[in-house]
Amino acid sequence: MSGAVECLDGGAAVSIQDGGRSGHRDIGVPLAGAADPVLLACANALLGQPAAQAGLEVALLGPSLRAVGAPVQLALAGDFKPRWRRGGGELMAVDAWRSLTLQPGDELHIGPCRRGIGYLALAGGIDVPAVLGSRATYARAALGGIDGRAPRAGDLLRAAAAPGVERQAPPFVHAGGPLRVLPGPQDAHFDADAWARFTGSDYRVTRDADRMGLRLEGAVLPHAPGAGPDIVSEAVVPGAVQVPGAGQPIVLGVDAQTIGGYAKIATVIRADLPRLAHLRPGDVLRFARVSRAEALAARQALAAALRHWAARIGPPRGGGEPDEAALRADNLISGMIDARHLPWD
Repeated sequence: MSGAVECLDGGAAVSIQDGGRSGHRDIGVPLAGAADPVLLACANALLGQPAAQAGLEVALLGPSLRAVGAPVQLALAGDFKPRWRRGGGELMAVDAWRSLTLQPGDELHIGPCRRGIGYLALAGGIDVPAVLGSRATYARAALGGIDGRAPRAGDLLRAAAAPGVERQAPPFVHAGGPLRVLPGPQDAHFDADAWARFTGSDYRVTRDADRMGLRLEGAVLPHAPGAGPDIVSEAVVPGAVQVPGAGQPIVLGVDAQTIGGYAKIATVIRADLPRLAHLRPGDVLRFARVSRAEALAARQALAAALRHWAARIGPPRGGGEPDEAALRADNLISGMIDARHLPWD
């Protein structure tokens, strides 16, 4: 019998997300889904389940939850300092980057995500109805999630599976350095001077930053003479870097619109898209231009990093060595780490 957790407090900037609502951009439906699918995959791997199972994405303050009905297992991947109340006792600190089993009446107060974003996965995924093939929340159109909205006090989040073996792992850390970009598709609208500014300057994330995109401030990017900022509206994708008339770039996120009419100087490569999700207002970033071959190599490097991380999943602290046979039986490596099938594909 699977259980559920009741939201005692919904937190702030929390949403149900999975692998995204792909295949509907032609009718104006954004991708949505996990802004960092790598960390969602990590949370799910700690439960021995597929990478894109629906979980909670926490961008600011995590929810407070209470198990009801039956034991329920969950896992946390992110910079959290959760507190666990067991059997009506005192709140005690527990580690993130592990799975744990709540008995009915136990509470888990996740608290703030102190850096970037993080994820909470439930055994079997969060059991809410799929809309257009996905449980991902796209709040602007009230799609997915819980009636198209974020969780709030009184909501029940039902686990789709019973508890299994508990696991723990060290934190997964994304690579640092500049965000790597491929030029274009409107690179003809920008000359060498604009590119020198774009890749040679710091940009600061403004307060206009959410899952739809990030407005940046920094060096102004001039448009080439006779080109200008406007184009005939065309399809856009997460990671596209638009440059409106004011010359300050906008980087599109997973909830971005499906078409746009501003010239795009570059597009953030797939391997670096998860890093966008961790930027907050005031953060400083830089861009670096790479080739297609370098972009493909970056995806392979991320796959290798995930493979290395998955190999370190084992029993909670105090247990023995990781059970490799159990890990492989649960498909933690082949299902999540194959470079041909990364979590966000």
